[in-house]
Amino acid sequence: MIVTDETIEYVAALAKLDLTDEEKARAKVDLGNILDYVEKMNELDTEGVEPMSHVFPYNNVFRDDVVTNGADPDSILKNAPQVKDGGFAVPPTFD
Repeated sequence: MIVTDETIEYVAALAKLDLTDEEKARAKVDLGNILDYVEKMNELDTEGVEPMSHVFPYNNVFRDDVVTNGADPDSILKNAPQVKDGGFAVPPTFD
């Protein structure tokens, strides 16, 4: 696929980039190389290959969200400079 100057200007406008002539020339070459590589990848026989979103098996690695300090609010509030209605009292903020 041939990348034209108009293509580069269009892509730059979509990305809200203000490119110099030198940057446009470099982007034209780089985009051409990327598209050539993608075209080469299209030559591969992928018959019977199951599509995937990750190369490695992907699963949730986060721990379960378990409350560990909710049973004793008094010990939590003992470090508060001021307490009001069972919670931290903070000064009001204004714009």
